[in-house]
Amino acid sequence: APLAAAPPASSRRLPAGCERMAFHALFSPAAPRADSAAARLLPIATTTLAALLSILALPIPGYAALTPVFTLMAVYHWTIYRPDLLPPAGLFLIGFAGDLIAGAPLGVSSLFLLLTRALVLSFRRSFRNRRFPFVWAGFALLIGLAMPFLWALNSLLDTTLLEFRTTVFRAALTVSVFPAASFLLGRTQRALMAGG
Repeated sequence: APLAAAPPASSRRLPAGCERMAFHALFSPAAPRADSAAARLLPIATTTLAALLSILALPIPGYAALTPVFTLMAVYHWTIYRPDLLPPAGLFLIGFAGDLIAGAPLGVSSLFLLLTRALVLSFRRSFRNRRFPFVWAGFALLIGLAMPFLWALNSLLDTTLLEFRTTVFRAALTVSVFPAASFLLGRTQRALMAGG
């Protein structure tokens, strides 16, 4: 019997919604069950690393003034996908250690991170299982609120108005870098956390 003719190209198209699902899976990992020590430590470890990258100066001219706020990227990601593995006590210690290393007033970073976690946690259901552009827009909104607050707090503590232009540039850089950070965090999460 002759072979059946191949279906037309239009009939071989992916079902409606598959492209969106693939894009969503690439950037927005599901919240799998953590079943290993490495998985349970992953949010704290990556947030600590992000804090160090945000604090430690690199031998690049102008880097310190324009360093992305990597810590907020990690806090945002884990508060959405695994808030149970990023407890307030852990964030407080990360912020406190960061203030010690940077020579900043003790407790400022801890307060900032805890307020950020509380804010994101209150809207967590709105961001879970959503397409990445929506999650990215939420992060941009968070930065738009957090960075002016941090600028005002630091200006108050220094009793002088700090340069706001640097804050604006740093906020824009942070939002721009977020897709890459989200991709790395998501891939690491998928590699070390088992589905459940």
